[in-house]
Amino acid sequence: MSENVGGFEDPSADVLAEAAATFGLLASSARLHLMWALSQGESDVTHLADRVGGALPAVSQHLAKLKLAGLVRSRREGRRQVYYVDDPDVVTVVRVMVGQLTARSYQASAPVRRLRGTGG
Repeated sequence: MSENVGGFEDPSADVLAEAAATFGLLASSARLHLMWALSQGESDVTHLADRVGGALPAVSQHLAKLKLAGLVRSRREGRRQVYYVDDPDVVTVVRVMVGQLTARSYQASAPVRRLRGTGG
């Protein structure tokens, strides 16, 4: 049963499950970095691997997971596979989170706090 608190109704179990699955995919720092890079513009796997500092096969596997989840898409350009973001709302969430943590890291009074028990 949904509760209305502060003008907002609780989301359905399906919505929460979908959000958890998306956050689960983004819990990997490598996939989060890929989403950040793709939020700046489309790219092929070679350039993404160079940018995020990952091995080509590992980056390809991360992109496959993001693609399967519907967060990114790809298209063929000659011999290259070009990746781009397919969910602008997720880009917004990534940009806000990374932007806030980056801003905090520059403030001496509020360093970035590591969450306990996280593995990403």
